[in-house]
Amino acid sequence: MIHEIIPRLDNSFHNFSPADCDEVFCFEPGKLLVCDDTARPFPEYAALGGNFPAQYLFSIGERRFFLAKGEITVPEGFAFREIRSIRHAEGALQENVFAMFTGLHLWKWYSSNRFCGRCSGEMFPDDKERALRCTCGNIVYPRIDPAVIVGVISGERILLTRYAAGRGVGYNALVAGYTEIGETLEETVRREVMEEVGLEVTNIRYFASQPWGFSGGILVGFYCDAADTQIDLDTSELSSAVWTAREDIQLQPDGLSLTNEMMKRFKEGKIC
Repeated sequence: MIHEIIPRLDNSFHNFSPADCDEVFCFEPGKLLVCDDTARPFPEYAALGGNFPAQYLFSIGERRFFLAKGEITVPEGFAFREIRSIRHAEGALQENVFAMFTGLHLWKWYSSNRFCGRCSGEMFPDDKERALRCTCGNIVYPRIDPAVIVGVISGERILLTRYAAGRGVGYNALVAGYTEIGETLEETVRREVMEEVGLEVTNIRYFASQPWGFSGGILVGFYCDAADTQIDLDTSELSSAVWTAREDIQLQPDGLSLTNEMMKRFKEGKIC
């Protein structure tokens, strides 16, 4: 899965200043500045002109990653590209995709909290922890949205879904959805399955979790058993939901997602 990299991503908070060789994320809505080098696709600080403010984010081994906070010079060989296309680019390295998604998560948080929601004053990065502070005393921490991924099982079959048109995803998925206020994760599983495919479920069991910076969330995977098999499809969310035998499961085009891992485990007979 996307976060299973060696060395691990180190999200410890530090007040580092960028060195010339440190890598910098320069985001636009839906896009990121990259080059064609699959090993080091992100620009270095010096290549962007230097002398601009940059926020330290995290490190992976000896690589340190920053977020550009000022004007940059786009170097030759770099261009802003769609984040989805970067993820699926031929030869894309898992650690770079994970770094990109995590950087995207933090960029959205910093961008959405430039001003205080209490007094409308300007927010400033804290110097001791990953937080934004206002002079009025308001403190904002990174927002992480919990969501469930649900493998609904009926005997030797699992329920595979396809998102409704317009979502930009054309491969198999599982029932999924965000946790609402006042819900447990298990209650989210029951509600989402009922809302999307009209099924009651039993024997809900935890599988694994995964950070998913693309949507700013933490994904929590569960398997459960269907109490019946008659599907009532919510066409506003899904274009299809099909009971699929293990041997007929078509996996996603990469092995980065928790959804794909759950489908793979069932296909291999490791989940009953």
